[in-house]
Amino acid sequence: MALPLQVQAEIVGREPAGAYHRLVLRAPGIAARVEPGHFVAVAIGGVDSAMLLRRAFSIHRADPAAETIEVVFAEAGRGTRELARLRVGDSVNVVAPLGTPFPLPAEPVSAVMVAGGYGSAPMFALAERIVADGGSVAFVLGAATAQRLYGVDQAQAITEDVVVTTDDGSEGVRGFVTGPLPEVLTAVEADVVYACGPMGMLRAVTEVASAHDARVFTAVEESMACGVGVCMTCVLPVVGDDGVSRFVRSCVDGPCFDGTKVRWDDAGTIPADIEGAAAMGAH
Repeated sequence: MALPLQVQAEIVGREPAGAYHRLVLRAPGIAARVEPGHFVAVAIGGVDSAMLLRRAFSIHRADPAAETIEVVFAEAGRGTRELARLRVGDSVNVVAPLGTPFPLPAEPVSAVMVAGGYGSAPMFALAERIVADGGSVAFVLGAATAQRLYGVDQAQAITEDVVVTTDDGSEGVRGFVTGPLPEVLTAVEADVVYACGPMGMLRAVTEVASAHDARVFTAVEESMACGVGVCMTCVLPVVGDDGVSRFVRSCVDGPCFDGTKVRWDDAGTIPADIEGAAAMGAH
């Protein structure tokens, strides 16, 4: 596990990316520690801000030579609106790399990357690593509309096997990523699936991948108030290697999990058979 650093990062690049924003941050010492699937926690508004909680974003790219990391985000609330107003030359306080990254295969594999919206951000560096290690990749990228897709051009630069879906049919196949996914898994004889996106999508992708005997690793999009495992707001029920279900912290134990171990139906609840459920109920 890479030890995180807290640094004042200078914004050295920013640009619109469809419905999203892309920021390039010079963060000395951090980029060399980043693996695909890590995230960064960004302080919003400065030391006098009433926004006390950091915002967590998947790291899109890391360039150790330039000492930069990149994030892609959507304006979804007060914090991200504030972040979108920053300009080149401004600075933000960041902590990274955080979380548990995607597990990398020990040998060449056929992998399928599945993502919804800007959930694709960490997938391209992962795909490049797999290809560099002798494996092959395919992408299934989906979004509600064409404008909300992210990284189709980046995927196409890595492989010809790219399938796009949109809910409204404005680009690619009409429908969800799970529509063409079975055909893609069969066509490329997939060994493993990596997925990032909304919880419902991750559950559905896990079911499809499991039915095709492919391993599946999911990066969950849980709200992370602290990002370092203290506040316990991002817990998920996950089955351990010993078969016992426990609440685990998405920010520390995840955000990347074996999809078959996550109890998707029980997210947001306290299952009766979870370890410690009786004690939780007593409070």
